[in-house]
Amino acid sequence: MKNLKILSVLFLMVVFPYGCMVGPKYVKPEQPQADTFRFGDQSRDTTKSVTAIKWSSIFNDDVLIGLIEKGIQNNYDLKIALARLEQAKANLGIAKADLFPAFQYSGQVNSAETIMQPSSALANMSWELDFWGKYRHQNKALQNELLATDEARKVILSNIVSTIAISYFELRDFDNQLEITTHTLETRQKAYDIINERFISGYVAELDKVQIEQQVAIAEANIPLIKRQITALENSISILVGQVPQPIQRGKTNSELLILTTFPTSVPSALLENRPDVKRQEYLYKAAYERIGVAQALRYPSFNIAAVAGFTSVMVGDLFNDGSYMQNVGGGVTGPIFNFGKNKRRVDVNRQLAEEAKFNFQKTYLTAISEVENSLQNVAMFKEEWTARNRQVVAAQKNYDLSNARYYNGYVSYLEVLDAQRSLFEAQLSLSQLTQKQLSSMVQLYKALGGGWN
Repeated sequence: MKNLKILSVLFLMVVFPYGCMVGPKYVKPEQPQADTFRFGDQSRDTTKSVTAIKWSSIFNDDVLIGLIEKGIQNNYDLKIALARLEQAKANLGIAKADLFPAFQYSGQVNSAETIMQPSSALANMSWELDFWGKYRHQNKALQNELLATDEARKVILSNIVSTIAISYFELRDFDNQLEITTHTLETRQKAYDIINERFISGYVAELDKVQIEQQVAIAEANIPLIKRQITALENSISILVGQVPQPIQRGKTNSELLILTTFPTSVPSALLENRPDVKRQEYLYKAAYERIGVAQALRYPSFNIAAVAGFTSVMVGDLFNDGSYMQNVGGGVTGPIFNFGKNKRRVDVNRQLAEEAKFNFQKTYLTAISEVENSLQNVAMFKEEWTARNRQVVAAQKNYDLSNARYYNGYVSYLEVLDAQRSLFEAQLSLSQLTQKQLSSMVQLYKALGGGWN
């Protein structure tokens, strides 16, 4: 009889994985397809992937590369993501344990021989067989959530790389704007000194003196504003790299910085493999889909095996005698009969949660395509705009030089000089900002295509 029980348990252990696993099988949803990106280069090799390009290879500034590496090591959002990843691994380990028997021990000693509970030293085994796949579905759901958590970590890593780079470009832009404004202030101050002397000597009207004095004040007022923006950016970058807010080391200027200007744009469907945010949403959809199977399994009976072995005796002194040994193996089944549709509604809820996850997946994919299209267009248009603005700066500088010479030779009023100077100042600031936007747009394209996390 003892051998029969053992053989029965072993048979069930072998047979239970082949039980009737209920629940739907995952089918990848259809996504809108396109052969090429609208603003992409149609002649590019669409079989290559941007993920093969490491982020450090697209910059030529050691200071910027050092900041990004420091951010990857110290950024607190990334540390939080890693902690969540370890938490997901632990949850998966807990769920896997449900597939196997649980063993416990217990012991009890009573001095009174007439007590209803005798002294005992027992070992117990309990096991709910996963006949309908409840635990297997749950494990698959948690496995997909683990993968989704890892993709979320990659999203944060990509954001760190791109945000530090773009913030650095903005910082160097403000540095350049400060230099332009300081130079403009010096030029206006020199002009003011000359005109003020000419006014005192009676050669020019007070209007000329007041006009240049106003322009000096405007330039002076811009300098504190730019310095505040520089400090705010330095503090933001400090937080990104996980350090106390402090001045940020500078490397090359934006005009000296070079960034890789061509990335393999592949085809839109490749974003499903390249973009960690898209992959994360698909894993979350898979997890939600598996939980439909969990809910369906709860509608069926559960099968349990329990076993106990050990010693029990009314007298403590006889606890470990041969006659005190006992063992038993038992099985049971429990299942719902009628609960007013609760289990059916649970399945319906999980189906709709899976539908919601599917729609989030599809929306994220479309958003990814839109971001790539925007980035491709930005790269092209900022290049054209920069070329035009550069011509504007050259022309504005020449206009200012000519107007200045005409004024000091008495041909025009100082109002013409002021207008030419304002145009030059605004053109120089616009060109500086466009240089930054050009660099930033390339980083955004690299990120949109799925690069930046490897």
